[in-house]
Amino acid sequence: MQLTSLDQITSQYRHIYFQPHFDDAALSCGGAIALQVATGQQVLLVTVFGGIPAAGSVPSTFAAQTQQQMGLSVESAEAVRRRRAEDAAAAEILGVNVLWLDYLDAIYRGSPAFYQSEEALFGPVNVGDLSLDEDLAGVFMITHERAPLATLYAPLGIGHHVDHQLCCSAADRLAQRKLNVKFYEDFPYVTRSATALEMRQHELSLQMEPELVEISGVSDRKEEAITQYTSQVPSLFGNRERLHQQLAGYSSSLRRAYPGIQVERYWRW
Repeated sequence: MQLTSLDQITSQYRHIYFQPHFDDAALSCGGAIALQVATGQQVLLVTVFGGIPAAGSVPSTFAAQTQQQMGLSVESAEAVRRRRAEDAAAAEILGVNVLWLDYLDAIYRGSPAFYQSEEALFGPVNVGDLSLDEDLAGVFMITHERAPLATLYAPLGIGHHVDHQLCCSAADRLAQRKLNVKFYEDFPYVTRSATALEMRQHELSLQMEPELVEISGVSDRKEEAITQYTSQVPSLFGNRERLHQQLAGYSSSLRRAYPGIQVERYWRW
């Protein structure tokens, strides 16, 4: 089911995943989601930066290049609609409900555009975006109030994509109030460097406790959900076989003492 507003969130939900972009939850948390649904728990997937640019708006050169690399329409509104359709297909496989918020993806924000290169997109948050931190924290708090029994999930911000940083910072405001928040490792960014996770933890300067979830029995469903994001798999992994190798390699590496066991890891503080 597709929700259209925060008002439709109810106390039935037990797990709510905030993903900056349409593929993030499946990539990082698809196993846990599949397990939760299999046990009859209600799960909601909230795409934070899921807004559709105004019809006829002209994307920056960088945004247009990004859309082209993903095989998306040169028209930004149509490109986002395509990504929403991919998200809906993945959600159907996982058995979850979805809610797409109206905040625009970083590549569409600002006039002139705040982020006009890869370096900017994976660097410090632009001063024009700083108010989003508080705005998102308010949205996350409303979500908690409407579904007080739900565990909330947000990205750690590994890799430093500005949208991931903003979601992490907003969720941190709730975590500091001792609400039930878990942070997930941003895949595949966490695999890009052997020290990516450690560096991010050092930046956050927080005492973190890990939580492992075995996903061996549902890894196929996680992968199938990810493959619905047809605009993302080629640019992130090259092909499906490479996706499979990276997923299996990383999830298995988290418990090397038990070969063949695949897990996802979450963090609390």
